[in-house]
Amino acid sequence: MPELPDIAVFSANLDKIFSGKKLLRLKVVKGDKLPDKPAALTKRLKGKKLEKIYRSGKEMRFQFEGGTLVGLHLMLTGDIFVFDKKNDHHSTIVELYFEDGPNLALTDRMRNANIKLDPVDKEGVDALGKEFNFKYLKKALQRKTNIKKVLTDQDAIRGIGNSYSDEILWEIRVSPYSIAAAIPDEKIRELVKATKKILKKEISMINKHYPGKVNGEVKDFLKIHTKKKEQSPTGRPIIIDTHGMMKTYYTDEQLLYK
Repeated sequence: MPELPDIAVFSANLDKIFSGKKLLRLKVVKGDKLPDKPAALTKRLKGKKLEKIYRSGKEMRFQFEGGTLVGLHLMLTGDIFVFDKKNDHHSTIVELYFEDGPNLALTDRMRNANIKLDPVDKEGVDALGKEFNFKYLKKALQRKTNIKKVLTDQDAIRGIGNSYSDEILWEIRVSPYSIAAAIPDEKIRELVKATKKILKKEISMINKHYPGKVNGEVKDFLKIHTKKKEQSPTGRPIIIDTHGMMKTYYTDEQLLYK
């Protein structure tokens, strides 16, 4: 699933292409899992100018004139494609046709990616927001679950997923299996700084090496959460634990707090 850096890049690049354009029509191809009916989407969106596209947590927001807001969530296997006259991409969920083109297609082989009218943000603060600070994080960590679960809980912190939680925790040398409430204050401060530093750097790196990118996860620059490496930058073996569909990457140099 694309996380904050990818979604930030996609949103900014899509905004450059589509902001200011009028939506001529919307075609729902496979909409059985969409929260809104095709007729409702068409009624609210057809003929309206798209004012801007921006990121919210791990989701995109399409702001149309008149205050109409649409949320777009790629979920685990979704993708978004820009096309001209004909969409040739398989597993399309919905197509958006704009005045003077180009157009947009949302796809997902699992059919879970979606667009939604009037989306509501999760309760957590954005990982790059001013509200994400020591005071907030210390309170959010007062739980007996492990630290990684808190970092990936969108009702605690929005934007961080499986990959970047591993990167952040390795950066401050804290085990992903540490009990959240046991993390000392100095590490909480480090965690806030490391989170913002890593996420901002990743956005910069993706923009630099993949200009104009609007789809596909980029993991080229990850230090720990990657299949391409067997050792951390400090030379320690990378350990991979699998729990269901989730894999946790870490090293023995990360301290376990209980």
